Amino acid sequence: MQQAILDQLLKDRAEKVPVVLATNLKTGAQTLLYLYGKKGSAGWPHEVAEAARTALRHDRSTTIETAAGPVFVNAFNPSLRLIAVGAVHITQVLAPMAALAGYEVTVIDPRSAFATAARFGGFSLRSDWPDEAMADLKPDLRTAIVTLTHDPKLDDPALAAALRSDAFYIGALGSKKTHAARLERLRGLGFSDNELARIHGPIGLSIGAKSPAEIAVSILAEATRELRQEAA
Repeated sequence: MQQAILDQLLKDRAEKVPVVLATNLKTGAQTLLYLYGKKGSAGWPHEVAEAARTALRHDRSTTIETAAGPVFVNAFNPSLRLIAVGAVHITQVLAPMAALAGYEVTVIDPRSAFATAARFGGFSLRSDWPDEAMADLKPDLRTAIVTLTHDPKLDDPALAAALRSDAFYIGALGSKKTHAARLERLRGLGFSDNELARIHGPIGLSIGAKSPAEIAVSILAEATRELRQEAA
């Protein structure tokens, strides 16, 4: 590997940039390919760029055949992230579950009585308002966002920010009636039905969950399905 490519790859990894290392197994030629833009892709077949995007989305490296020979596309994805709005009982269970599944967890709640180190030791805590926190966190294709407060003043701005992002999963706690009212409020902010369809509400797989732990299981399972179903 050329030193320049290695240096850039290490820089991308440090900055948590999704990147693919494409290697022509016949010629040894290499380049770095990115999900957004065409940086580094000049001279490489279109199918390699498409394979790179697929590899990043599915978190799966692969070899494809091209007219110039077989090309190995090696995906380097940053860690998955879970952004939980609401430092509530469900979040207390969901956070360690998600961490075990490989997520970097951030809990957002401006209510200081809820978002305490005693309740969420070891996890990143944000006490700013959700829309401000989202602007700083910049959710991407490796991010799941859940709103769990039942408080429109907190959940709605977070959902609006989530819908404007590339988050692969958006879930909102609440009954069907609560969710219908929520969607009406978000329509009032200009979101279309197609955009609102991205929100999973009521949140989680329908497994009859009752306790905070069971609800957390259903949420993580639904997020996993959204992340992996296209790769099946």
